[in-house]
Amino acid sequence: MRAFKQAWLIALMTGGALVAAGCEDDELGGPDTSRVYDQIERLGNPLVSEVTLAKRNHPFHNSGDPSSDAANFATELKAFVRDVAGRNATVQNTLAAVLLPDMLVVQSDKAGSTAGWLTWALADGYGGRRLTDDVVDAGLMAIFGPLLDPNNVSPGLTTDNVGANDKAFGATFPYLAPPS
Repeated sequence: MRAFKQAWLIALMTGGALVAAGCEDDELGGPDTSRVYDQIERLGNPLVSEVTLAKRNHPFHNSGDPSSDAANFATELKAFVRDVAGRNATVQNTLAAVLLPDMLVVQSDKAGSTAGWLTWALADGYGGRRLTDDVVDAGLMAIFGPLLDPNNVSPGLTTDNVGANDKAFGATFPYLAPPS
C-alpha cells in the first residue's frame, strides 16, 4: 500500500510539474520571444490576394502585416474591381473598406446567430466564418455579381461551381468529417 501511495504521489507531482511547465509561457513568463514564426499565407478574406492582387504581390501581401494592407493594396484592389469587374466607385470603395485589412473580424458583442463571413461589415453581424459559409461564392458575388450593386456586368463569374460538402459536418468539435 505504501508503494502505491508513493507511486501515486510521484505521478501527481510529475503531472503537476508538466502542467506548470506547459503553462509557463502563457501565465508566468509571457510569450516565448525566442521562437521565430514564418508566416506563409494570409487568407482571412478569400480572394483578396488570390483574385484582386497581381501574382507578383502575393509574397508581399502574405508576409505583410494587416495594419499596412489599406495603404499597400487599396489602389490595386480598387483598380481590379473597376477594370476587370467593371464596377463603379461605390462598389470599389465598399470592397476596399470591408476586405482590407485582410483579416477576420469577430465582434463578440453581437449575437452568435449572426455569425458569417463579412456580416460584421455588411449586415451588422458577428463576423468570423461558419463552416457552411461559401466564402468564395460570396466574394465572387460581391466583386462580379449583384451583392453590392444590382448592375451586374459579369454574371458568369459569380460562383466557383463547387457544390455542397460530400460529408455532413459533425455536431461536436472538430466538426469536420474524417477524410475519405
